[in-house]
Amino acid sequence: MKRIFTGMMLVMLAVSCGRREKDVFLFSYFTDNGQDGLHLAYSYDGLHWEALNGGRTILRPVVGKDSLMRDPMILCGSDGFYHMVWTTGWTDQHIGYAASRDLIHWSPQRLIRVMEHESESRNCWAPEIFYDRNSDLYYIFWATTIPGRHSDIQQADDGKTHNHRMYYVTTRDFETFSETGMFFNPDFSVIDAAVMGDGNRTVMFLKNENPAPPEKNIRVTISNGSVLDFPTAVSAPITGDYWAEGPSPLRVRDSVYVYFDKYRERKYGAVRSKDLVHWDDVSENVFFPQGTRHGSAFTVGESVLENLFGAFPE
Repeated sequence: MKRIFTGMMLVMLAVSCGRREKDVFLFSYFTDNGQDGLHLAYSYDGLHWEALNGGRTILRPVVGKDSLMRDPMILCGSDGFYHMVWTTGWTDQHIGYAASRDLIHWSPQRLIRVMEHESESRNCWAPEIFYDRNSDLYYIFWATTIPGRHSDIQQADDGKTHNHRMYYVTTRDFETFSETGMFFNPDFSVIDAAVMGDGNRTVMFLKNENPAPPEKNIRVTISNGSVLDFPTAVSAPITGDYWAEGPSPLRVRDSVYVYFDKYRERKYGAVRSKDLVHWDDVSENVFFPQGTRHGSAFTVGESVLENLFGAFPE
């Protein structure tokens, strides 16, 4: 009986995360400054994205001194829950967290106090989650500036430059967390890292945030070992001659798309690759809801989307 129950549970978890069904795609995002909360869009092909709920808010932020929900990142975990983290404010030393079984009903929002032990830390921006099957651990990572802590970068003329590095904690249950550690420490200001598995290796997309001369582009680095072993020698930019941030990878059939916010142009772009080396800019072929800003793309089963249609009619 125990074996039968265990098997049934595995099937339930698999279906809840979009496996054994026809794949469709969802995109979590924010608009404006993030004060109105979580938005969701859907796509059947990875190119054409339509807003759910008529573009209205799915979940409003209630935690953090600024009560923002910027950079919402959603991951379907091995436990069958959708786990979401986000930026709660411009100068917070924590990140926001909530979970859901169906992307409709959400747990109470709470704070994960990841940098309060560092009194000089200036921010916790754009958190992401990666589940490492080998260790059965969730890695939560984000960008923080701690003045004087890292190698110097050329400062911008406005004197307001942040010098970010990526920090992390791990967890198995989103209740208890490891001590904060360094996740990625290159010789440039780095922000907006996103990680995906690719067979036996792990791929990280990130933004070079150096201000002078301005980079503001998306790069790639690949680890053939631990999630903590990414080479700091990263690729050349995979994005073009425009400012880009918030990379979000998504595998669509035999290609990997990386979506990103063309924040100066107030629109979304994308590049596409079959080998993670040669990239085609397909920005003119992707269509996102107006006002979409830094989010995350993920795969679900068609029944998950049907339930969302029922909960959030147009």
